[in-house]
Amino acid sequence: MEKLIECVPNYSEGRDRSVIDAIAGAIASVEGVRVLHVDPGQAANRTVITFVGAPEAVVEGAFRGSAMAQERIDMRRHHGEHPRIGATDVLPLVPVSGVSLEECAALARGLARRMYEELGIPCYCYEAAAFSPERSNLAVCRAGEYESLPEKMTDPARRPDFCGAWDERAARSGASVVGARNFLIAVNFNLDTKDAGLATEVAKDVREKGRKLPDGSWQRGPLKGCKAIGWYIEEYGIAQVSMNVTDIAATPLHVAYETVCRAAAARGLRVTGTEIIGLVPRQVLLDAGRYFLKGKDAEEEELMQAAIRGMALDDLCPFDPKRKVIEYQL
Repeated sequence: MEKLIECVPNYSEGRDRSVIDAIAGAIASVEGVRVLHVDPGQAANRTVITFVGAPEAVVEGAFRGSAMAQERIDMRRHHGEHPRIGATDVLPLVPVSGVSLEECAALARGLARRMYEELGIPCYCYEAAAFSPERSNLAVCRAGEYESLPEKMTDPARRPDFCGAWDERAARSGASVVGARNFLIAVNFNLDTKDAGLATEVAKDVREKGRKLPDGSWQRGPLKGCKAIGWYIEEYGIAQVSMNVTDIAATPLHVAYETVCRAAAARGLRVTGTEIIGLVPRQVLLDAGRYFLKGKDAEEEELMQAAIRGMALDDLCPFDPKRKVIEYQL
């Protein structure tokens, strides 16, 4: 079986196309790497680049992309809606075939060490690559965002796994959170409101973590393996529930959509559509299509179209499965 891994780094630039193209070009300069998708977002000021290849090639592409991001992005001047801690904000390695999650974790730790030693970028290791259980959670590593780094880097309990002093290079690049994980779906659910507070309440209603109660306890939400926040996106003039579905076996995308629809309706809101960030596995849309067709036998193209209609995937822009489905890209 061919050894193949995917990398889905998030960079803190979603507006300057020359910067985005430079980073994507640095990644693509590695022989054996194939850039599948580049997904910039102006309001979040963030770009997700998806690329695949043999493990050694992908790791080299990730390193070159990080070096270019450090060169072209100055975090001291960065502003955007999405939480962020560095120019190369989050850098996950994902096993595709012939490689285990544990092997990806070892590669991620080596990449984080190299990024610090050669580029001076402070690095946390998260998910399967975490050195401690609490740092398996991305939110723990990114707590306080970029602005908290000078303080965190002097605190032995909170400093990155690989770091030195807060110097000019670190101030420019910020920190990176490098790790290994299985496939997840990054998705935004569009609401018919501009109120980010209402979107946040819907997110708390549905996400696994739930919401904190006045007595300090937590009321869990129904969507297992789902993290969610609410925000307002000026680019679109709407509020969204922004979600990562980290366990697509436990929570299929169409289940997340329907659950958010019900939670929104309970607060007098309506979900107008769905925005998938980056790529999505083929089976996720086929399962959604079968759900919306109520189990009716159908060809693959009809199932895809049923999923697009059922979740209004083309609400903000056209949704082309040939560009958005991982397997079609491969």
